[in-house]
Amino acid sequence: MAGKIWLKNSTAIIDALCAVTHSFHSKAIMPKNKRPPPKKASVSPEKKEDVLIQRLCDMAIDLVEQEDSESMAAALQEMARDFHQLIRKCLYQKKDPILYEALARAIDADSAAYQLLKESIEEAAGVIQIRCAEGQTMEVNAFVIPLFARTLGGLDSQHCFQDQEAFDLLRQSFKSAQLESPEATVVLISHAYHMDEIDSISYSHLNEMVAEACASMSDMRGAATRAIDRSFGSWPENHFSPSDPAAELRFLLGFVLKPADDKFYVIPKDETAADHYFEVREQRFQRWAEEIAPLIKRCLAPRDAPVEVDFLYQDMFHNGKERGIAEYFLLQMLSELTHGLDTHGTTAGNAIAIVGPAIVAEERVLQVQLISHSDGSLIASVNKSLGIGAEVSDEIDDIADALISLDLKSISLARQFDAKGRPVDARPYHD
Repeated sequence: MAGKIWLKNSTAIIDALCAVTHSFHSKAIMPKNKRPPPKKASVSPEKKEDVLIQRLCDMAIDLVEQEDSESMAAALQEMARDFHQLIRKCLYQKKDPILYEALARAIDADSAAYQLLKESIEEAAGVIQIRCAEGQTMEVNAFVIPLFARTLGGLDSQHCFQDQEAFDLLRQSFKSAQLESPEATVVLISHAYHMDEIDSISYSHLNEMVAEACASMSDMRGAATRAIDRSFGSWPENHFSPSDPAAELRFLLGFVLKPADDKFYVIPKDETAADHYFEVREQRFQRWAEEIAPLIKRCLAPRDAPVEVDFLYQDMFHNGKERGIAEYFLLQMLSELTHGLDTHGTTAGNAIAIVGPAIVAEERVLQVQLISHSDGSLIASVNKSLGIGAEVSDEIDDIADALISLDLKSISLARQFDAKGRPVDARPYHD
C-alpha cells in the first residue's frame, strides 16, 4: 500500500542457532588411573544471542552484496530462505531484542543490509500466509491510517467509537471505495490508537495480532484476541482546557484477509504503469477521505462536537506508523518556530532559516535555526531527531518543504552545527 503522504491542511494542525548435540555412548573400559577428558564449557544464552544477532546481520550483508549470477542463484536462494526462516523463528519465540539489536548492528555495517533486514522483519511481522483446505493460499496483513483530529479540548475516551452504525459503515467503506479488493475481508479495530500505543507494538506483538485477526476472519468463532487487547494502552492525559484548540495524532488499525494472488494488489513491473497504479490508488484514497470524514467524526466524538479530520495515506503498519510520527514531529517543529516568530514580534519574511545536522546530548538531530534578517539575532532553534537509518537528505527536503509553507523564502543548508550551535559552511538550499 505504498504511497505518498496526503495531508490537506497541515497549516491548521501546527511522526538459531540450533545446538545439535551428538551423543556417543562408548562401552569401552577407561584405562586405570586415566582421567576422562574435560567437559566442554556450555555456551551462555548471552553468547548464543550474540551469535544469532551477528548471523542475521552477516546474512543481510551477504544477500545485498552477492551478485545473483547463475552460479550463485541456488546458494543465494537457500540463504534467503534461511534468512527469512530465522526472522520468523525470532518472531515466534518473541525475541524482539535480537531483531532490534541486529538492526542496530546492521546500520553500522551497511546501510543497504540494514534496509533489507528492516523490510524483511517488518513484512514477516505484519503479513501472514495460510493455506486453506481447498489448497488456496490466503494472506493477512495489518494496515494503519494516520489522522490528525482537531477539536476543542481534545478527544474524550468516553465518546470514541460509541456510534456502532458509523463504525460499521466506516469498515464497509474500505471495499466500496476500492481501497481493498472485492474478494477481501476487512477487520477494523474500534480504537483510536495514540502515538505511544502504536509505537509500543513490537514486531512479535504485531505478528500475534495478525495471527489473531487471521483466526477471527477464518470463521474460528470465539478466537482469542489477547494480543489485540494488550495493544490498548491507557488514554493519554488531557492537558487541554475545554476551549483550547487541540490537534492529536491518531491511528486507525485494521487487517485484511485476501487471496495471496489477488490481481487487485499486483503492482505492474513497468515503471510508468506502476506510477499510474499508485496514482490511481491515491486518487481513490483522497475521494474516500473526503467522503468518509463525517463518519470518522461520528466515531471520534458526539455528533454535535466540532471535529475536523486530516488524513495521511493508508499504508502497511510500519510504513504508516513511521509516516504519521514523522509528520507529527514535523508539525510540532513548525509550531515551535511559529511561536518563536510570534514571541519576537516578527514575521517569516524577516527571517532566514538554516538547516543542518547536529549532535545534541549525544543524539543525532537535524537542527533548524531562524535568524533575524535585520540584526542577525537568533529567533528560534528547534531540533528534530533522526531515527536509525533515516536518510538525511530526504529529511532535509521534508523540512524545507515545511518551512516554505510558513512563507520562509530564505533557506540555507549547513554542513553541520558545531558544539556552540554555529552553522558551518552554510549555503543556499536548492531542492
